[in-house]
Amino acid sequence: MTLSSFAERARVWRLLTQVTWQSFLKWLHGGPLFRWRPFSGSPQRLLIAPQDLRTSDGTNAADIYSGRFLFAGQLAEARGRSPFEIDPPSADWARALHGFGWLRHLKAAETVVARQNARALVDDWIRHCGYWHEIGWDQTVVTRRVLAWLSQSPLILDGCDREFYRRFLRSLARQVRYLRRTINETPDGVPRLGAAIAVAAATVSMSGQGRYVRQSLRRLDQELARQILPDGGHVSRNPGALLDILVDLLPVRQALTVQGLPSSQTVMQAIDRMMPMVRFFRHTDGAFAHFNGMGSTPADLVATILAYDDARGSPPGNAPHSGYQRISAGDSVVLFETGRPPPVDLSQSAHAGCLSFELSSRRSRIIVNCGVSNTERGAWRTVARSTPAHSTATLNDTSSARFLAATSYGGWLGSPILAGPTHVPVEREEGEGGLRVVASHNGYQDTHHVVHQRDLTLSRDGSVLDGIDRFMPTGKTPRKDAFAIRFHLHPAIKASPVRSGTAILLMAPDGEAWEFVAPGCETTIEESIYLSDTYGHRRTEQIVIHGRLAHRREAAWQLRRTATGKTARRRVSDGPASEDLDL
Repeated sequence: MTLSSFAERARVWRLLTQVTWQSFLKWLHGGPLFRWRPFSGSPQRLLIAPQDLRTSDGTNAADIYSGRFLFAGQLAEARGRSPFEIDPPSADWARALHGFGWLRHLKAAETVVARQNARALVDDWIRHCGYWHEIGWDQTVVTRRVLAWLSQSPLILDGCDREFYRRFLRSLARQVRYLRRTINETPDGVPRLGAAIAVAAATVSMSGQGRYVRQSLRRLDQELARQILPDGGHVSRNPGALLDILVDLLPVRQALTVQGLPSSQTVMQAIDRMMPMVRFFRHTDGAFAHFNGMGSTPADLVATILAYDDARGSPPGNAPHSGYQRISAGDSVVLFETGRPPPVDLSQSAHAGCLSFELSSRRSRIIVNCGVSNTERGAWRTVARSTPAHSTATLNDTSSARFLAATSYGGWLGSPILAGPTHVPVEREEGEGGLRVVASHNGYQDTHHVVHQRDLTLSRDGSVLDGIDRFMPTGKTPRKDAFAIRFHLHPAIKASPVRSGTAILLMAPDGEAWEFVAPGCETTIEESIYLSDTYGHRRTEQIVIHGRLAHRREAAWQLRRTATGKTARRRVSDGPASEDLDL
């Protein structure tokens, strides 16, 4: 992109200055001076092992024992060598290897061989990378490794000799010290909060850390207070951030209880606020909505986290601080994105999806966003973040937010959002016709002199969703005034024109049917792609309403359920329980 305004150029220079300064501080606090300085003060023993809440699969232990490492969708074979000596197939693969999250699979095997293998691989890392490694000592990777070593310490240390025990504790303490010294230079958002959680977990779990306990818990409180919004969302606006935080924070709360240390009010209140938001982002089938970097839903992890929700209350309908609306009635749920982009520092994964929505009913997700791939990066990441990849309106196939090109400034700055909607007013009301939410954004005001408004009304029984997209001029209409209103379909939904092409029938696998109509509008079925499937990218379709602002400033459309599925289903995701039940 070209920087089209002084404000955008100023943001880039501010970000460049900040990144340069943080790089210098990281070098000062955790660079050669840190590595050369003699290290002393290793803990004598571990007192407690925080629980790992992530699901494990013992069958993976055999592959790891045979030297086959499958991470980030890529397979590498050690062929008798240490995996830390081979050339990694990708940076993502290397981060997963050095993060040691795979130790939980060895634990699940529950064999002597698995314990010995885990200990040998940990010793390999200490020997080859314990002093320094470009990827292995990235703060985010160190955070994952510290939490993995702590939680899997019974597996690693069971039956070990005294010398290994000392090497392990010394290396662990060194990594914790590195996180403590460089936490201010850790990328803001979930990475920095994760580092605070890891340091707090370590100080509670290791002996001789009394002088650091209060300091580490106070820093954890500061990050939680800064990053968890009053409605329970995360400041990055990524729904998946809640899962990443809770899966690490809940074991720390447990560890504090076991050690007889009270959890702070900040920790308790943050957890209490986040739990309802986990339910907020769930569709009727349990999957999370695809907003701002959320990919495929780890269903097992969500179920585990919700098991710790003592209140088991209903999700809120309005999340004004996070910038989302939830509209639910009968068996249907609409999740509506109504927020501004997060701050520049936290927008590396944010999307230009303002006023996009997703619709689910009973067993099926009907309308979705394209989502993001768990493994692919580069071009597909850019596509996924653009406005056309979302179920909302676009003008001339441009995005409502402007991104910094990932190749700019040597890739130092990534691809944050430099400009986007700054004013997103929302009105929510319940009337005789159902629940109505009206929102608008000014993301196209500077480039197209247009404000986009979306008006959604879900009927009381959840069988009809009425929508109106309005394009309100704020100046002279540009020559390039083509608009497209997109409705991306879930891959399981089959679309076919009916009524001589004036309507589109949407069929779900269980027989549920919805009919889409947009009277007086040019409506087509076009190809699309679904990026958030667990098994990779999948072809799908999208309904597109085309028009020109010179001819039309408003497009009304409707989705109506015309047939129910073969098996009736009671949706209880909005009630006290957390599961959907077949009847």
